[in-house]
Amino acid sequence: MALTPVIRVNEVVREFRRPRESPFGPRPVVRALDGVSFAVEPGEAYGIVGESGSGKSTLSRLILGLDRPTGGGVEFEGRPVLEVPARDLRSALQPVFQDPRSSLDPRMKVGAIIREPLEALRLDVDRAERVAEVLEMVRLPAAAAGRYPHEFSGGQRQRIAIARALAPRPRVLVADEPTSALDVGVRAQIVNLLLDLLDRLELTLVLVSHDLALVRHVTERVAVLRGGRLVEEGPTRAVLVDPEEEYTAQLIAATPAVTWRRR
Repeated sequence: MALTPVIRVNEVVREFRRPRESPFGPRPVVRALDGVSFAVEPGEAYGIVGESGSGKSTLSRLILGLDRPTGGGVEFEGRPVLEVPARDLRSALQPVFQDPRSSLDPRMKVGAIIREPLEALRLDVDRAERVAEVLEMVRLPAAAAGRYPHEFSGGQRQRIAIARALAPRPRVLVADEPTSALDVGVRAQIVNLLLDLLDRLELTLVLVSHDLALVRHVTERVAVLRGGRLVEEGPTRAVLVDPEEEYTAQLIAATPAVTWRRR
C-alpha cells in the first residue's frame, strides 16, 4: 500500500498586490507562485531550489501554514494545512529560519527559547529534561541553557534554533536557507548535524536553498522553481547532474563547485 505523502502541494497560486503606481490606477498584481504541485514522502529529504525571487520562501510559508494561497492548496498528511488545528500543526511541522540572529530573541536565555514552543503548545513533558535532551542532540552543553544568544557564535546560534525546532518532537522540518548566514567553515558542521538528526530521528525535511551543492548533498528529490513556476522535478542527483531544462543547467553552471563531506 502506498504511503500518504506527508506534504502535498496542489496547483498552488500565490498573488500579491503592489502599491498603486498612481492614485487612480489599479494595484498591480504579482504572481509569486503559479500552479506549483509536488508531494513529499514520509522520511524524505526534499529540496526546493531556484534563484532569488523564484518563490521558494513564499512556498515554504504556505507549507508551514503561515500564509494562505490565492489558489490551490497545501495538504499535511492528507488534510488541508489550514484546517489542521494550530497546536497539532505546530507540534508536527517546525521551521528552521535563515538567520539565527533575528530568529532568536536576544532578551531570552537559551533554555527559555527552547522551552517556548513547549509552553505555547502546552505539551505535557518535563521541560527542563527536554531542553537538556535537545541541547545534547545539537552538541551543545547543558550549561548553554543559562546563557543568552549573543554569547554564542553564529554556528552555535543556528544549533540553538535547530534545538528549539526539535523540542516539540516534530515529524517535519522546513529549513529555509539554514546555512546561508554562516561562514563557509561552519556550514559543513550544520549540514552534517542535520544529516545525523534526519537519520537518528527519522524526520522528513523540506530544504529551501539556492545552494545546489548543499541540496545535492542532503536531499533525495528536488524541485526547481523559476518565476513562481515548477520547471523541473525528480531525483536530486539526476536533476543536478543531467538536467532536462536549460534553466536548471544555467543554475548549475552559476554555482561554485563545492563538495560536502561528513565529519
